[in-house]
Parts: sequence; structure tokens; C-alpha cells
Amino acid sequence: MTAAKAPAAVKGLKAALPVKPCQHCGRPMGWRKRWARCWAEVRYCSEACRRQAGCRGARHG
Repeated sequence: MTAAKAPAAVKGLKAALPVKPCQHCGRPMGWRKRWARCWAEVRYCSEACRRQAGCRGARHG
């Protein structure tokens, strides 16, 4: 027996997922399952942007 496959129109429909810009670099961030509970609080696209945004005015080192 063959396994039932999901229709192509349903699987992989990434265009329907929400997108918002990173507050530091402005790159578009697509919704991720990992961010499902905290999508409203997500502000940065990466750890690097988060670190750089935190020390805009002061230089460390």
C-alpha cells in the first residue's frame, strides 16, 4: 500500500506565513514554528542583530 500524500497546494505554502522586518537590519523575517507562542515579541532576525542593537550607543572593548 502507498501512503497518502498531502496535496501540493497545502504542503509548503510559505507565502501565506506572516513576515515582519528586523528592527536592527530591516531584513524580512518569516514566521517560524519555534516562534509560534512569542511571535509578537520577536524583534530581531538573529542573535548578532540582537547583540548589536543592545549596544548602539556604547562601545565595548
